[in-house]
Amino acid sequence: MILIVGATAHFGRQTVEALAAGGHPVRALSRTPEQAGLPEGVEVVRGDLTQEETLAPALSGVRALFLVLPYGLDAAPLLRAARQAGVGRIVFLSSGAVIDGATEQPDVIAAYHHGVEQAIKETGAEWTFLRLFFPAINSLSYAMQLRGSDVVRGAYAGATSAPVHERDVAAVAAEALTGDGHAGRVYELTGPESMTQADQVRVLGEALGRPLRFEELDAGPVREQLAQFMDRAFVNALFDLMEATVGKVATVNSLVEELTGRPARTYAQWAADHVADFR
Repeated sequence: MILIVGATAHFGRQTVEALAAGGHPVRALSRTPEQAGLPEGVEVVRGDLTQEETLAPALSGVRALFLVLPYGLDAAPLLRAARQAGVGRIVFLSSGAVIDGATEQPDVIAAYHHGVEQAIKETGAEWTFLRLFFPAINSLSYAMQLRGSDVVRGAYAGATSAPVHERDVAAVAAEALTGDGHAGRVYELTGPESMTQADQVRVLGEALGRPLRFEELDAGPVREQLAQFMDRAFVNALFDLMEATVGKVATVNSLVEELTGRPARTYAQWAADHVADFR
């Protein structure tokens, strides 16, 4: 049995679907199982990561665990329960901001994910970390602006990334959860091309049949606005990561193809897959 934590979030849901399609027994943890909407045959169990007493039943008989955690959530109760249940393999969706071997991580995003990684290692289970920088799914944040305009306004039009499709991440996660040779490995997953934010908006417009463009705003006021309803340290870390990529070509690798046997999907493919989300 494979347990997916974060099964109704984008990456968790896609991983559930990939495992189920491959005929693997899958269990999904949810606070509201009746609203999960997961494929037929997937066992959905009730559990709350903040209530350790709810986790033991969900972990009963589980041999592998996939973690998709919201930033800042304390993973200690879950990892204690996983260790007590004898879970032998843990795959964690982590952040590309983590720097291996650093005495101090560069920001709160890296520090949080590094802390979870270290806690996973301490369970004694086999572990695999999938690290992402800016996945393609982040573009869903443009949807609200595009409801009444063909302009996306934001900071750092020239910030670059190699956006990776969530289905490719899910395919790698499924392989790491079920295949051999992944113990102790860190996979920094990328899409097949380096793109600026402006490039992404243009390609998204092609998929939507609309002449979209990115209008750059001064980063300072945008940071301040977001910090009014988000953690300021998190906002600053995110913006600093973006600023550091401006004018640089994002790293692209072939890990998705090496691990799944098929080329990584392009951002244009992602946009085509998500047209409905922008209408």
